[in-house]
Amino acid sequence: MAGAAGPAAGSGAAGGDGDDSLYPIAVLIDELRNEDVQLRLNSIKKLSTIALALGVERTRTELLPFLTDTIYDEDEVLLALAEQLGNFTGLVGGPDFAHCLLPPLESLATVEETVVRDKAVESLRQISQEHTPVALEAHFVPLVKRLASGDWFTSRTSACGLFSVCYPRASIAVKGEIKQYFRSLCSDDTPMVRRAAASKLGEFAKVLELDSVKSEIVPLFTNLASDEQDSVRLLAVEACVSIAQLLSQEDIEALVMPTLRQAAEDKSWRVRYMVADKFSELQKAVGPKITLNDLIPAFQNLLKDCEAEVRAAAAHKVKELCENLPIEGRETIIMNQILPYIKELVSDTNQHVKSALASVIMGLATILGKENTIEHLLPLFLAQLKDECPEVRLNIISNLDCVNEVIGIRQLSQSLLPAIVELAEDAKWRVRLAIIEYMPLLAGQLGVEFFDEKLNSLCMAWLVDHVYAIREAATSNLMKLVQKFGTEWAQNTIVPKVLVMANDPNYLHRMTTLFCINALSEACGQEITTKQMLPIVLKMAGDQVANVRFNVAKSLQKIGPILDTDALQVEVKPVLQKLGQDEDMDVKYFAQEAISAVAQRLRKLDFPVKDSEEPSAPGADKTHLPRPRGPGEDTGKGPAYQLHVNTRDTLPQLEIGELVLFSQSID
Repeated sequence: MAGAAGPAAGSGAAGGDGDDSLYPIAVLIDELRNEDVQLRLNSIKKLSTIALALGVERTRTELLPFLTDTIYDEDEVLLALAEQLGNFTGLVGGPDFAHCLLPPLESLATVEETVVRDKAVESLRQISQEHTPVALEAHFVPLVKRLASGDWFTSRTSACGLFSVCYPRASIAVKGEIKQYFRSLCSDDTPMVRRAAASKLGEFAKVLELDSVKSEIVPLFTNLASDEQDSVRLLAVEACVSIAQLLSQEDIEALVMPTLRQAAEDKSWRVRYMVADKFSELQKAVGPKITLNDLIPAFQNLLKDCEAEVRAAAAHKVKELCENLPIEGRETIIMNQILPYIKELVSDTNQHVKSALASVIMGLATILGKENTIEHLLPLFLAQLKDECPEVRLNIISNLDCVNEVIGIRQLSQSLLPAIVELAEDAKWRVRLAIIEYMPLLAGQLGVEFFDEKLNSLCMAWLVDHVYAIREAATSNLMKLVQKFGTEWAQNTIVPKVLVMANDPNYLHRMTTLFCINALSEACGQEITTKQMLPIVLKMAGDQVANVRFNVAKSLQKIGPILDTDALQVEVKPVLQKLGQDEDMDVKYFAQEAISAVAQRLRKLDFPVKDSEEPSAPGADKTHLPRPRGPGEDTGKGPAYQLHVNTRDTLPQLEIGELVLFSQSID
């Protein structure tokens, strides 16, 4: 598009008529042919504004031909154009003129970039619904035929996505042609085209008559499922789900199952992986009888597949498979035909397989009941809790609520605790972070006594972890524990241990004390905050490290609304005044921020700001030194300078007459 002849309108044209309100429109149109990609992209995104200004007739006769002829551009510009044109029907005169949008979208559907083609196909599918049946056969179906018979594979792949939207409303004769074109694409010489056809086979089958599905779609499915390219065969598995949903049990057994059995044993692990990944959908589509006779044996083979990726995909589906089995006889099927293979996976050599199984195996407890869980599943859970892979142990712990509903957490507690301790001290900080997030859940299940005895020390140890994310999560964890166990427990158990950290030699740990106070103050209430926490915060205002002092100011601002007026007047006020005179710029800044916040409750607070009884916004007078900010950092106090509104974002519908002239020639 860059460099192509386009609108002749510019600033001169707008200025000549003396109508400044039309200038942004002229700029947008000029930018359609600008050398700068970003400017062209900006103009394309405002294409609806240009079309509104031109009116429907000039949009059809000038703008759309211009866009069609200058379709060669950067991919991001073409992507934006394809997206815009999908919503353009109203801007060209409504459904009667929707066919005017087809030429530029047809060109976009043939470009090399896949994302652009997909977006163009999406817009074409959207526009097809706005065609009348007559217009569909006159304009849209010929477009599909042209794409389907194009020389380049790009157009043929795009055509695959359009058959299903035009077939239902076509005449019988045209339907026959559409099916013939689709058949030819399913046997195309290019693998990319066959892949596209295979991916749309199920969608196309849904709009066909049942007889056509049996006589035409099933043979295509069989051929694609035995294609020489595994990338085509695996997509045929996905189509199998849609086809099976349309057929009777007898037809599924005769027409679909031979191919599905073949796919489950395919030489390519990618195809077997797809069968495992779609197993729940296949199970629902073929029904319970075929599931018992065919899918269960296939699933057993997938669970012991030679490729770890296939075993992991199958392991993920264990719970769903069991849930979808008929209730009558389900327990027997699981115990005899599924559980033996699960036991083998518990000790699998691949950690991803074990992790996948651990994420779902706990769900079997609710299906099998208490006795079977204790006898058969509990040993597996305990073995996974002792697994060398942290992710396996973590997946078991995170799903303990399933077992708790069936057998109670007490039976697991003795074996659970060592695993929790090990996870809490794992070398990977993300593992430690994950176990912190599950601690409130475990605490609620184990009870306050067990928690205080076994896990309280872990929660406190996380507060002095060398990774900030762990300390931050541990602080949030304490607040959730207080909400669960109550303020009395917090006052006796947590608060004293947190306040001791205020004397820690490490300033990071002293700051953690402040973060904990911020989190706990709201949960603990006014009395505990005023009597136990506030004195520690005020004492830390004299800390030697500036980072601690300005966090004191932030903490006082945070807990201010919880404190009563007397505490603010007598205790907080002098400290904030002193911090407001601190030699460190950051401390001054946050002290003034705190003063501004508490001033809402203390209207006549005396503090060092000239000519005002209340503090102004930081930076509003010469006595305040705001904290330096990095480029683009928001102070949260509103813009520092007046911003001009971009009129392009608020343009009304405009008729600009002869202001904008399109050149029909291309440079």
